[in-house]
Amino acid sequence: MSELAIHGGTPVRTTPFPKWPIWDQQEIDAVTEVVKSGKWGSLHGDKTRTFEQIYANAHDAKYGIAIQSGTAALRIALLAAGVGVGEEVIVPGYTFIASASAIIEAGGVPVFVDIDPETYNIDPTKIEAAITTKTRAIMPVHFGGRPAEMDPILKIANAHKLKVIEDAAQAWGSAWNGRKVGVIGDAGAFSFQSSKNVTAGEGGIILTNDDQIAKMCRAHYNCGRSEDGLWYEHFYFGSNLRITEFQSAILTVQFNRYPKYLELRQKNAQYLTKQLADIEGVGLLKKDSRVTSNSIHLFIWRYKKEAFNNIPKAKFMDLMKAEGIQISGGYSLPVHKQPVFQKSCFGPAGRIINIGQDYTKVFLPETEKACFEEAIWFNQNQFLGTEKDMDDIATAIRKIQKNAKFVA
Repeated sequence: MSELAIHGGTPVRTTPFPKWPIWDQQEIDAVTEVVKSGKWGSLHGDKTRTFEQIYANAHDAKYGIAIQSGTAALRIALLAAGVGVGEEVIVPGYTFIASASAIIEAGGVPVFVDIDPETYNIDPTKIEAAITTKTRAIMPVHFGGRPAEMDPILKIANAHKLKVIEDAAQAWGSAWNGRKVGVIGDAGAFSFQSSKNVTAGEGGIILTNDDQIAKMCRAHYNCGRSEDGLWYEHFYFGSNLRITEFQSAILTVQFNRYPKYLELRQKNAQYLTKQLADIEGVGLLKKDSRVTSNSIHLFIWRYKKEAFNNIPKAKFMDLMKAEGIQISGGYSLPVHKQPVFQKSCFGPAGRIINIGQDYTKVFLPETEKACFEEAIWFNQNQFLGTEKDMDDIATAIRKIQKNAKFVA
């Protein structure tokens, strides 16, 4: 095995992984059509309604409500499901901050629960202990595209009469036991932000099969209007969170080509899993036959430094990057350790507001281990290439492991 690139050796690869986003003349034509129509807002054109229907149908949902962002989609779904001021929502600690901030924006209180290190999703066995008389909902996050364990989550929710709002921001087309995520619970929210597998730069959508939740979603994101009221009648508290026709036109093109990219990501992820399976210190997430589709927004594994001469995770990533491998260590902090939560800066301009939780006392050992020691991510664009790209990833890991004794 050759010398490490960081020490002057030849890198495993010098060519970049596939770039993201992928686009062609179809996106240009779609946006041009909107420009020429003069109908740029979703209130006036038909692109948003078309995309909502396409997306809902693909996920076996009765309703799709397109909205400005995935964060806004989570907040509106919570409000529509009836989460009230001061009511608690259980959420995993290992997630993007939007999962929790959306709860606060809706007037609720995030209650963090640890993850299962074998799945990086919320640990169902720890949910019940977090339930109080104030608990109103559970927000499972289908992290990286891998569905959370919905069967026990729904059982707990039903027993305690709780709503289930799925954070499916990274899980377009993912499925649990053959059911598409986002509509297994009461409602689900997806994101179309720039890094996402389906993107228009920004955007989101809420899916639900519940008539009342759908009605309230449309009211809350459209200035509090009622669908059967006058235009200047505002029955509910709301805001303007409407998506544009430009975004919906792009999203329709992106989503129409999504199935072939989903298949390619899954094929390459399966191949990489086989290449990594025999490398000591590479902790792959456990297989689960109930996960019948995974969007592969992230390929996640657990770095065991003991098998790499105790090289810290940050140093290992530097070594991988020097070998030409795109890599991420994921979240540098758990959500509950973010400054905004540690200091309760939930008011305007950082004003401290006591919402009834002291997040300085929260300790989630598996979440913290993931952030500080173990979690390694490969991003979705890396899986749009070839098996050779996957081989390069595995080769770089083996090369570092063999040369680990030479790393200071």
